[in-house]
Amino acid sequence: MKINSKVVLSTLFASLSLWACSPATSQSGSKTNTNNPNVSMPVTKPLYERLGGKDAIIAVVDDFVGNVAGDTRINMFFAQTAADPARLAKFKNLLVDQVCEATGGPCTYTGKNMMEAHKGMKISEAQFTALVEDLDKSLDKFKVGDKEQMELLGALGGMKADIVGQ
Repeated sequence: MKINSKVVLSTLFASLSLWACSPATSQSGSKTNTNNPNVSMPVTKPLYERLGGKDAIIAVVDDFVGNVAGDTRINMFFAQTAADPARLAKFKNLLVDQVCEATGGPCTYTGKNMMEAHKGMKISEAQFTALVEDLDKSLDKFKVGDKEQMELLGALGGMKADIVGQ
């Protein structure tokens, strides 16, 4: 499944629209049926849980970083990080925390904001798309469902404006 930046953006808007329009959640952990408030519907597990939790995110991030390192379209942006084992480990940990937090997990991302982190890099649309394709390749390898892939890409797609062209 190849994903281009237009799909990521439309997914982001669809995800935000679905979230904004979803029924209210009651304290009992079930959604209230807006047509009949006396009927509850089960709540879907957070994306973090459906992805398999932190161990699964670590595995995907590890594979993803390997994909990026081998991708001549974008690996030049990561050359210094890849050459330093301590820096690479920190990068992977921050990426895991970022994905974990973005998917509703218990992690807190403590790195730079995306605009600051990518300032001066002049990343193009095509390079951003290459990154998304590398992530998609890892998600496919670990057999992440289409629904979860789209939700994840939607959650991360909001960062695009802070990365491309900075």
